[in-house]
Amino acid sequence: MSQEPRMYLLFLFLFLSHGVASHRVPDSGQDLHPLLQKMAEEIIDGSYLNALLDLIQFQSSHGWTADLSHRVLAYLNSRNVAFTIPSLQAAVENHLEQRLYQPQKLLEDLRETDAQQFHTAMKCLLEDKKDLLELEDLVIDLGEIRKQALQSPGVNRSLFLVTLERCFQVLNALECVEILGRVLRGSSGSLLQPDITEKLPWDLREDAFKNLSAVFKDLYDQTSAHSQRALYSWMTGILQTSSNATDNSVSWVSAENLWILGRYMVHLSFEEIVKISPVEIGLFISYDNATKQLDTVYDITPELAQAFLEKISSSSFDMRNTSTIHRLGLLVCFYDDLDLLDAAVAQVLLHQMIKCSHLRGFQAGVQKVPSFYSVSQMGVLLAGVGTQAFYSMDRRDLLQVLRSTVSLRVSDLSPAQKQGVLSKMIEAGDPASGIVEIRGAFFKEVSLFNLRREPGFNTTVLKEKELRRSQALFLYELLSKSTRRPEELLSTGQLVKGVTCSHIDAMSADSFLAHFHYFENNLSLLSPYQVNCLAWKYWEVSRSSMPSFLLAALPARYLASVPASQCVPFLISLGKSQLDSLVLDSHKKNSVLRKVQQCLNNSIADEYAVDIMGKLLCHLPAAVLHRGVSARAWATALHGLRACPDLSPEQKAAVRLRLLEQHGLPQNWTAETMKDLGPFLVLFSGDELSSVATKFPDILQQTAARIAGTFPPQEFLWAVFESVRNMSEKNPRSAPSPGCHGVMAPSSGDIFKLAEANACWAPEDLLCMEEHTFTRHVELLGAVRGFSPPQLMTLKEKAVQVWDLPSYWKEYHIASLGRIALTLNESELEQLDLSSIDTVASLSQQTEWTPGQAKSILQGFLEDSGYTIQDLKSFHLVGLGVALCAMNVTEISLIRISEFRVVVARIGTLLCSTHVLAEFKRKAEVVFGDPTDWSGSVLQELGTIAGAVRGADRLLGPRERRGGDPSPAPATQHVATAEPPVGTRWRQHSLLAGHAPERQSHPDPLFQFSSWSPCHLGSLAWLSSTGSPAQDRVVSSTCTWPFGARAAGPAEWKQRHFRL
Repeated sequence: MSQEPRMYLLFLFLFLSHGVASHRVPDSGQDLHPLLQKMAEEIIDGSYLNALLDLIQFQSSHGWTADLSHRVLAYLNSRNVAFTIPSLQAAVENHLEQRLYQPQKLLEDLRETDAQQFHTAMKCLLEDKKDLLELEDLVIDLGEIRKQALQSPGVNRSLFLVTLERCFQVLNALECVEILGRVLRGSSGSLLQPDITEKLPWDLREDAFKNLSAVFKDLYDQTSAHSQRALYSWMTGILQTSSNATDNSVSWVSAENLWILGRYMVHLSFEEIVKISPVEIGLFISYDNATKQLDTVYDITPELAQAFLEKISSSSFDMRNTSTIHRLGLLVCFYDDLDLLDAAVAQVLLHQMIKCSHLRGFQAGVQKVPSFYSVSQMGVLLAGVGTQAFYSMDRRDLLQVLRSTVSLRVSDLSPAQKQGVLSKMIEAGDPASGIVEIRGAFFKEVSLFNLRREPGFNTTVLKEKELRRSQALFLYELLSKSTRRPEELLSTGQLVKGVTCSHIDAMSADSFLAHFHYFENNLSLLSPYQVNCLAWKYWEVSRSSMPSFLLAALPARYLASVPASQCVPFLISLGKSQLDSLVLDSHKKNSVLRKVQQCLNNSIADEYAVDIMGKLLCHLPAAVLHRGVSARAWATALHGLRACPDLSPEQKAAVRLRLLEQHGLPQNWTAETMKDLGPFLVLFSGDELSSVATKFPDILQQTAARIAGTFPPQEFLWAVFESVRNMSEKNPRSAPSPGCHGVMAPSSGDIFKLAEANACWAPEDLLCMEEHTFTRHVELLGAVRGFSPPQLMTLKEKAVQVWDLPSYWKEYHIASLGRIALTLNESELEQLDLSSIDTVASLSQQTEWTPGQAKSILQGFLEDSGYTIQDLKSFHLVGLGVALCAMNVTEISLIRISEFRVVVARIGTLLCSTHVLAEFKRKAEVVFGDPTDWSGSVLQELGTIAGAVRGADRLLGPRERRGGDPSPAPATQHVATAEPPVGTRWRQHSLLAGHAPERQSHPDPLFQFSSWSPCHLGSLAWLSSTGSPAQDRVVSSTCTWPFGARAAGPAEWKQRHFRL
């Protein structure tokens, strides 16, 4: 049985156990307090939750003495209820387990509690200070009970409903609002369905109303459009009633009401905005938190934004004042009086407009040596500081940067820029202090070599740092030598990545069970191999209390051990996990899903079942989605399906049919329906979308913008394209360029709205684009993944038209090209000015270069920069990226070991040719010694380089090679549990899927592929990577290439994937 119900029953079990040793049995009921008599009667009736509430109430107003437990037992005996402690414990366990896993019954119980019991229940949810109920030597952890209740799927739904129904009658409104806030913030947002406003009170005091409105504002993004509209109506209904407006000529929208509405201000109508008093809008803009609020109005329409700007302009605020511009938030994105601004104000406006879209390609070129002050003022422009400029900064200034709020922008830097900062921090002064100052994800850039040089690490230093797998392996092994307290290591979170099967097996049963929650709380950080080892360990030491999700990691036959009575905890446990991370083998996954369907009886009856399913919802078969989800459960299920990252074609077809049944044809949808079903619009045909494109073009285009970077169906892209074209035809156009009569060239607005649908432009349309339009949006065009080779060639031709020949292009030109750069032939690449490593780094972000192109980039950098191979710093190597694969054996041998050793993890992500990886392996031997001595952390650090070691399986101990051997591996403890090297994804070994009778707790990711060539590895990684299907790899001229760098669009990719 899981631990959660035990927390509930503990109070009665220990409370009554306390009285067993008594030698005196008092008279039944004599002097027993009426509340305790009531509690005993509820125990007799099996109402154990009510008994708990009475006990808590009694303890809050009376002292507890040891004889009270004897008197309760005597009372039970007097009622001819022959309870023994074991039988009572079993009854309590069963009852409370049912209430935890059947939250509908919990809702019924709470509805039937008397006023005092309900008051006690609400107070338990509310109070934080007194979390422990102490009864002599018995302690009941009410805080843990509250935590478990709020985190149990379905329980928070019951608590939410019963709080709305009864709380406002027994507690004051402020307390009830706080309880609602706690319950709602612990949910996914699906609790806020449109009909919920029928249960919201309309007579709240002002402070309670403001607090509840704040809860709804915080959950805005998780709330459906229909629910947003319903909540907006509830909020405005109360605001209008309480306003002093006497007729329609006076607006109820005051400054304070705007602040209360928060993000819901975008639902105001145009007419309501126009009526707002200039005094009130001016007062609102003067609020200190107005800017923060306006920074969040992502879904405001251009029409409403313009209305707000005009209203602000009519107030006392000068729209050409820099202070006003700073206060406008996202409204600056719709500012249209640029021609009236002086240069200084225009510069401020431009800086504020950076928040409107990504302008990174136009940020390059800040190459002076900056100071801390100048860097601290840059904000999002930090990414424009060159790598060399970072490296040239004073180390003390860099330290200040990393300690300041500017460090939050470090994640925006390219790998080369990060390495430039890191090199400066470590190379001068005290390297250890430099490493300690590096926080968050930036720490993942620290090399294993530098970690091995620093003996002074402790768990406190690691609290704010993210770790690569190789770092975690090394640090866990290192720190475990200096502490015998596993919790000190595991409590850091990230270090769980470094726990091997050997570490897990070495734990005693008691230690493993005591520390398992650290693994469970960090499940997303664990590899499937680690989870497999945890499952076997748990099965061996305490299979009766084993968390159900771990059964999915064991052979399929172990699922048969889940009885029907344990189906709900099994579903809850598995639904909180990522099934794809637990089970990699498709056959094993099908076995798990068959068990899930068996538990569900192939149907989902209500919203509580959806709550219990959790993430399993994404894996339900198409037949269940189409026919097995009840109408009552559908709205909640749809909310969950929106978050599913990769539905199968069959699942998508089932969802589409269900949407048509539920909502009718798209042509009959409302705006709210369109918004709520946005992620599913890609499921409909072009004909079905045509009416939507005409009726709600803005919403369709917003949907397209949200799915940018993916490969939506062509019919969806064409629907978006046509809707934008239709809107553009209504706007006046400038005179066409010569030769472009009759051609509708893309405008700036078109490109911005279309996102991935820009792939629908004909080459001649792109060629007729105005020069300033190309210049403003070349980066957006370069990010479109669906452009065909003719389209990309046309865009390159346009770049030559606008910027002249490649030899004249500036760094910021090259950086903004994106995929357009792939069309540059070797001769054109040689013309580029590649003297800056940041320029080269922008090119190396593309992974589809041919070997000849990669060689041209490498040679161009060396020639233009004046560097030789021996001169290359670590950040140069990182910036070169895939161009390193174009080096020959002699060139690789010239790379300085001192630079190579600090970026080997980055190089280990490259899929180069066999001879290139073999040469990198030789350099790795200089750094890490003989391959037979390489530890698991070193193998992880080397990544694909490790694949160049002949007989790599012989580097592994017998346990890692074969699995099942209980003896530890000799000399080196390899990471059999860790994920495969960065840059590749392996299929789960068949033994992990339960196809072998023996235990296989330590499959090694390198074993089964150790004899494969890098070409094989490259093909596997290409087929299974999460990146673009179009990822060409610079492997070698002898490898079989997936397809050429100038392959066709998505249709071509799909065909060739199928063939492969």
